[in-house]
Amino acid sequence: MELLQVADMVAREKNIDREIVLEAMEEAIQKAGRSKYGHEQDIRAQIDRGNGEIELKRYREVVANDFEIENEIAQLTIDQATRIKPDAEEGEFLIDELPPLDFGRIAAQTAKQVIMQKVREAERARQYEEYKDRVGEIISGIVKRVEYGNATIDIQGRAEGIIRRDECIPREPLNVNDRVRAIIYEVREEMRGPQIFLSRSHPEFMAKLFAQEVPEIYDGIIEIKGVARDPGSRAKIAVQSREHSIDPVGACVGMRGSRVQAVVNELGGEKIDIIPWTDDLGTFVVNALQPAAVSKVVLDEDKKHMDVVVPEDQLSLAIGRRGQNVRLASILTGWDIDIMTDEQESERRTEEFATRSALFIESLDVDDTIAQLLVVEGFTAVEEIAETPIDELNEIQGFEDEISNELQQRAINWLNKKSEELKGKQTELGLADDLMTAEGLRADQILKIGEQGIKTLDDLADLAGDELVELLGENQMNEKEANAVIMKAREHWFAEEDAAAAKAVEAAEKAEEAKPAETKETTTESDA
Repeated sequence: MELLQVADMVAREKNIDREIVLEAMEEAIQKAGRSKYGHEQDIRAQIDRGNGEIELKRYREVVANDFEIENEIAQLTIDQATRIKPDAEEGEFLIDELPPLDFGRIAAQTAKQVIMQKVREAERARQYEEYKDRVGEIISGIVKRVEYGNATIDIQGRAEGIIRRDECIPREPLNVNDRVRAIIYEVREEMRGPQIFLSRSHPEFMAKLFAQEVPEIYDGIIEIKGVARDPGSRAKIAVQSREHSIDPVGACVGMRGSRVQAVVNELGGEKIDIIPWTDDLGTFVVNALQPAAVSKVVLDEDKKHMDVVVPEDQLSLAIGRRGQNVRLASILTGWDIDIMTDEQESERRTEEFATRSALFIESLDVDDTIAQLLVVEGFTAVEEIAETPIDELNEIQGFEDEISNELQQRAINWLNKKSEELKGKQTELGLADDLMTAEGLRADQILKIGEQGIKTLDDLADLAGDELVELLGENQMNEKEANAVIMKAREHWFAEEDAAAAKAVEAAEKAEEAKPAETKETTTESDA
């Protein structure tokens, strides 16, 4: 009974199933039995679940007479077995009762290690099963230790979580025995057991804190549409109400700011801007850049880029300290945002207008008036004119079938001429075909980098983003776009590596299959 009491105590203490503890004890006794009677023996132990008595038995398997015996101690042929038990049959086990073990110091220590190992494994499995489905949940715990900025958190005595240094709020001191709240953002099963990773800097942590403080969010009346954080400094949260009668911003702020202040206090004084969500992206970005006043928003949906124009005196406010305000607005909207003044925007538009007009004058051999009309209508490239239906071109003021057809024919002729020139330039510069079809680059851009020594797709893939921007020149491409072009150029490398890895695996499998045959031949020669 004492054994059962110990099992009950351990099970309660470690919060695991009693049966797992008893199975661990049985395994420990079996290991001790094999140490005493021989490791080749098939020793099995069983603890009576009612009275705690231990039964120790030796098992020997009965095999056919012509069976190739692998373990003479744990296996018997039928002829050998019938001498002990006349009615022995193939496949059954001869069972011998063994006397109870008298545990010595070493045997007891070994048994204890086996039990503790099994208990630890069961505890880890229980922790993983308990927490794997709780990702995204806020937990409360006590700081157990802090090492190199990484804090180990005791989660209500049931498990341990880790807040890594980069997941802590900057400049927030975490000391031993401090009570903290954090979000579970990942539970990973590793060799040393399940690892529960916690975070206080994750945007979802702030969202969950608002859900705890604002009943309307918890009930689903108000929805959090997006969160952007600069942990410990500033954050923006976009909210939308499902009921027109409820103000989402007011509900999140609370009476005299009580609700938002509770979140701010938990985040160590982090300033929070609560922004009303709207499907109109222009209006939403204007709200997101508050408190700066915005004059105009210009969207480029293909590139997910927007130019935001603000008065001169609002520029620094819109950008924010170290670009914080515009960066958080960009994260919240998911678009790249450029801030410029009215004057800068006017200069840029004038320059673009002049550049596009000059392109149409040169390529289509038209006067200023027609070129400017095309620019005003939104045409940016000769290809667009060549591909636009005649009916749409006729909608331009002053255009008729004759003018539209002539413009389109001139555009097609110019493109054909450019294509011929491109082929000649490719041959002259020695540019590879794979470079000519590189995604994300125009023909003129490919020629430009070709003149500077980039001859193949591999040469392009070897570049860094800032190097490509420098080769193309200003206003041709930003670094983000350049990085996307380079990663696209590198895709064939990854495909080749995957193919090489697959070949290596296939070769290894074939070699493994060939091994037994080679071993057999070697053995035959040796016998001869």
